[in-house]
Amino acid sequence: MIPYPTVEEASLALGRNLTWFETVWFDYSATKSNFHVYCHTILLLFLVFSLAPFPLVVVEWTGWFDQFKIQKKVKYSLSDMFRCYKQVMKLFLLVVGTLQIVSYPSIQMIGIRSGLPLPSLTEIVAQLVVYFLIEDYTNYWIHRWMHCKWGYEKIHRIHHEYTSPIGYASPYAHWGEILILGIPTFLGPAIAPGHIMTFWLWISLRQIEAIETHSGYDFPWSLTKFIPFYGGAEYHDYHHYVGGQSQSNFASVFTYCDYIYGTDKGYRIHKKLLHQQIKEEAEEKGGTKYD
Repeated sequence: MIPYPTVEEASLALGRNLTWFETVWFDYSATKSNFHVYCHTILLLFLVFSLAPFPLVVVEWTGWFDQFKIQKKVKYSLSDMFRCYKQVMKLFLLVVGTLQIVSYPSIQMIGIRSGLPLPSLTEIVAQLVVYFLIEDYTNYWIHRWMHCKWGYEKIHRIHHEYTSPIGYASPYAHWGEILILGIPTFLGPAIAPGHIMTFWLWISLRQIEAIETHSGYDFPWSLTKFIPFYGGAEYHDYHHYVGGQSQSNFASVFTYCDYIYGTDKGYRIHKKLLHQQIKEEAEEKGGTKYD
């Protein structure tokens, strides 16, 4: 709850006029409790889980962009994708939503604020970079642990039921995996706490990124291709394609951990062999030069 009864008093306390966004935020949240504001996280995640993968459903159903599909032999029907969505929503209601409510005391403890002033663009970007780096590194080791015999058989194998992933399969997992992987997601905001809006933007971008890497499509126009060391759909698809035996491509966002710790060797060999195969096929079709 914002501790100012009017916009004018808020402006006096800040020593400046409120920006347009701050005025809108004041009008919306001034009379709401901090807990009420935080509970918007549940609605936000529901919308991201439901809407962000939907364009990929259309793409898969229509076949408009099959030339960019990574595993071209696998095709999902509408019923297949809806079945996955129903399971994700079941987990969302029982695990994700409950976790958000239970974690509210932690949000208070680490100091994520919901009042004024709103964070600057520079602050938001800096914190998001920190959050992504922290999540990526810690997620790498947790994901790698999940591919040990016990972790895979007891927990992680459910996520790998989709050897050719689809957008809705991004959060499709064992309830224990959802809880465990919440740690890397929450660790960044715990180390460098900011505004609730930054927190919302962080969890939204992280989920959208995960949906993209599970899309099953390698779109050449994706803006993420301009991000240094970014893995992407084709990189993570190989991890699902290999399945439970995979000891490669554990990265959640960036590829540097796999490179440093040598867990991308199988992927690089696969890419080399695939490149050689395409080259040989091109030569067989009439001596076409392939670079």
